[in-house]
Order: sequence, then structure tokens, then C-alpha cells
Amino acid sequence: MRVAVVRNHPKDLSQSEAELEASQPSKTRRKHEMHALQALGEQLVELDPAQIAELDLPENLTEAVLEAQKISKHGARRRQLQFIGKLMRSVDAAPIQEKMHAWQHSSVQHTAWLHQLERWRDRLLSDETALTEFAQAYPQVDVQQLRVLLRNARKEKLENKPPRSYRAVFQVLRTVIPEA
Repeated sequence: MRVAVVRNHPKDLSQSEAELEASQPSKTRRKHEMHALQALGEQLVELDPAQIAELDLPENLTEAVLEAQKISKHGARRRQLQFIGKLMRSVDAAPIQEKMHAWQHSSVQHTAWLHQLERWRDRLLSDETALTEFAQAYPQVDVQQLRVLLRNARKEKLENKPPRSYRAVFQVLRTVIPEA
């Protein structure tokens, strides 16, 4: 005669064992967290040395990241990234993620600002009334200088000359329009 014994059923566990089991993450959860740390390590490898120094990482992690940047062979690089992921387990990843997010966010803002400058430059070159509108929006601009640069940029484009004035217009816009 067989007697089936069911173990680790929630009703069979004592209350402290049930709390302990509930507080420990599952194997799947732990693997997911390790993969996330390895992905963060891969992002660290893409940074330049100045940014890595700014993160204030432990010395062994910094050395591993800098070493990974030198490795070009696929298998060796993969192993080094796994090693970085292992080292990341002993580091608090939250400050690193916050700093990386801040860099990415500032990069997005900077790109948006540059696009705004390019749109203004294109409008100023294509529309004669845009200069008046720009001067009203940004009264600190030297309208006379900008008008000369715009005229020269149009002339350079017609004559297929190097776009010196075109670039100079962009530089003037950079000084006039503040980066938000």
C-alpha cells in the first residue's frame, strides 16, 4: 500500500517557513536580475573612460570594464561581460542606473536643442519674414550680423562654395538660443 506524501505544500509548512519561502526570490527572478546587471555592465563598457571615472565604481569593476573595451574577440568579450555581470552583483546598481539615465536624458535634451537650432536656421534661410519673428523672440541677437550671415549663406549655396556662413549662422544661434 502506497502513501503519497506531499511536501512543501503551503498548508504543510509552518508559518515561519512560509514567510521565508515567500521572501526569497525565485530562481527565475534571480536570473532575470543577473541578466539585468550584465546588461548594465555592457552599457558601462560603451562609456568613455571619463564617464567611467565619474561613476566612482570599485577598482576591480573599473579595471574589468576598461579591459572589456580593449577586447575585440567575440568569445573573450562575452566572457569578460559575464565577469563584469558577476562583479556587478556586489555593487549597488541604483546609483549607476540613475547616473546613466541622467546622461541619456541630458543627451536627449541636447539633441532636441540642436534640432531646434537647425529648424531656426532652415527657416531663416528659406523665409524672409522669419528674421523679424526671430528678432522678436530673441531680442539679444545682433540682427545686422545675422542678416549678413544669412545673405552670405544663400550666396554660398548658389555658387556651390563651402558653407562657412551657413555654419556661422548655426554658431550665432547657439549663442542666442539657450539650452533648456
